[in-house]
Amino acid sequence: METGSRLAALSFLLSAVLSLCVCANIPEPINPLVFEEQLLWVSGAQGQVNTYRIPLLTFTPKGSLLAFAEGRKSTASDVGAKVLAMRRSTDKGATWSPTTFIVDDGTQPDGLNLGSVVVDEEVGSVILIYSICFHLYRCKPASTMSVESMDDGLSWSKPRNLSVQLGVKNFAPGPGFGIQKRYNPAKGRLVVCGHGTIEGDGVFCILSDDHGHNWYNGAALKSIPYNQRKKPQDFNPDECQPFEMTDGSIVINVRNQNQYHCRCRVVVRSYDGGLSLPLENLYFDYELVDPAVAAGALQKDDVLYFTNPANDHSRVNLTLRWSVTHGKSWENKALQIWAGPSGYSCMTSLDSGSPEDQKYIFVIYEKGHKNYDETVSFVKIHLYGGR
Repeated sequence: METGSRLAALSFLLSAVLSLCVCANIPEPINPLVFEEQLLWVSGAQGQVNTYRIPLLTFTPKGSLLAFAEGRKSTASDVGAKVLAMRRSTDKGATWSPTTFIVDDGTQPDGLNLGSVVVDEEVGSVILIYSICFHLYRCKPASTMSVESMDDGLSWSKPRNLSVQLGVKNFAPGPGFGIQKRYNPAKGRLVVCGHGTIEGDGVFCILSDDHGHNWYNGAALKSIPYNQRKKPQDFNPDECQPFEMTDGSIVINVRNQNQYHCRCRVVVRSYDGGLSLPLENLYFDYELVDPAVAAGALQKDDVLYFTNPANDHSRVNLTLRWSVTHGKSWENKALQIWAGPSGYSCMTSLDSGSPEDQKYIFVIYEKGHKNYDETVSFVKIHLYGGR
């Protein structure tokens, strides 16, 4: 009886432990909820800025949030004089600093255009890459520029012209974030991807292996026909958002400008650290219906998140979707962030490893009631708050 009792007790304990192990391995189902929202910029209401557009968002290595936008001085047009606006939060978006203008292009007829923000965690820097004279409107040549902060976004270097290293070309980074590779190949490399001119469009990446001191040209996925006028349904990849997978590959989610093949997103992949984008790695994601816009994409804890105005014709219905299959399929559920006019978006998260930071992602996007460029809004999303 004593032996039997011990065996029974051991069996009970073993089953209890196994039960705990099984439960611990089951991930909590994602059911996101808009936890908090704040307007960061209102067009026409702050200073001498007519329109705020092209929002970017990132965490710094010290855990501060930095939000950026183009401040278009006198018109909503892509050309014209602009300022590069920034706000900073040290409490994960609860409160924000006043707006500071870190770059002012004066009265240039074809001023700055954002852009990508890339964080170098190894040296603690934040680098903004942007273009000047991209449209060649009453100016030439186009230039790829950068500014850098080494003190958590409090101060910024003077603008630096990267065209000296990259050559003179029309390159519009992002808009969104660049990446620092965390895995091989080319661990530590900075990768910023963007697009070219309307005729010479396509996805192009610039790379740095020395923390942004020197840059060189990497992958190119050119439009067809290249450097020629485009027609509807021509292959014309445009604004894009790269992110890194845990196998070290770089996936780039791309705007399908002329809606070649579908009104959806183009996805390409590099397995050599951004040096090439082979056509055999390209596919069309039919589930990601898109009106041709800059969208947000983020890989966090082995889940892929995507934001865009989920509509095949109009920039309305900003929606968060997620995939637990590395983008091979998307969950049927989705979170509508804003039903009305909405445009470009960008996402970030804090990868500290803490349970609290695993719960949230952060989105910045263009939001309006009549037009999508009326405001720039910040959203904190609780990934498990909708239960």
